[in-house]
Amino acid sequence: MEVIKIGVIGVGFWGRNHVRVFSEIPNVEVEAVCDIDYERAKQVALKYKVKNYHTSIDEVLEKYDLHAVSICTPSISHAELTIKSLQAGVNVFVEKPLASNLEDCLKVIDAVKSSGKIVMTGFIERFNPAVRKARELLDSGEVGDIIMTHSRRIGQWPERVGDVGVVKDTSIHDIDLARYIFRDDPLSVYAKGGKQKHIRLEDHVQAILSFKRGTAFIEANWLTPRKKREMYITGAEGVITIQFLTQQIILEKADIVLEPIIKYEEPLKVELEYFVESIKNKVKPFPDEVDGAKAVAIAESILESIKKNKVVELNLRDM
Repeated sequence: MEVIKIGVIGVGFWGRNHVRVFSEIPNVEVEAVCDIDYERAKQVALKYKVKNYHTSIDEVLEKYDLHAVSICTPSISHAELTIKSLQAGVNVFVEKPLASNLEDCLKVIDAVKSSGKIVMTGFIERFNPAVRKARELLDSGEVGDIIMTHSRRIGQWPERVGDVGVVKDTSIHDIDLARYIFRDDPLSVYAKGGKQKHIRLEDHVQAILSFKRGTAFIEANWLTPRKKREMYITGAEGVITIQFLTQQIILEKADIVLEPIIKYEEPLKVELEYFVESIKNKVKPFPDEVDGAKAVAIAESILESIKKNKVVELNLRDM
């Protein structure tokens, strides 16, 4: 069986987890790691027995015959590194957000079209076993038509963040999940938020995404002392509760409350295994570059709504 060769670009807080997980997947080899910090690249390479480490993505793309790269650098560099990799004939997994702004997202979409390669956006919560089980329950009609979702993603400021605020870093997970659950794009957004403790970036947001058949409420902050990651999905015939951190799910109906037993799996491993299989089978992965771009477009509309204190209309159909 062909060995899939991967380069991991950016091996800081999250990128080193990519190196670890790729190293654990059968028939996958981390050919090289890259980081602007030479010592960090070296240490991660030695820890996970990766032979090659560099400080420049150009060296990685030129020296090795890679099937794909995994981009785990600051958001502001995502578009440039993704496009450079596609132009070198390499498939790309890029952590969310796809790019730091919508204009750069559209450049990535164009680059995918001209390259013939694939891009997968790293929305890890789609691969959480609890979310997958919730999707099964929704598809089987267990709670009837979806009326609303309410997500809370709160906790203290993550030190790894430096170039985007809570909307594009944290809320973007629930923006993507709202589209995934409703299987549709929102028609408008209204949001409140601001800077409570942080001077440069917004650190709290409360947003309403209006869909043709339902509403998504999104709450996120970098302020509260206890970390919570949860979602409630209300249907005409029941409610599904998802606890992302513990991978628990509860189904409440008129005459019964069920808590399905879910085998714990590391979402990142499920996600990256899926990406590898997409490369092997030459099929388009989801969430792809368009999903990534739509999430950024919605995030920017939320920020616009906060700034202007008004409802912002959306039209994502032609993206």
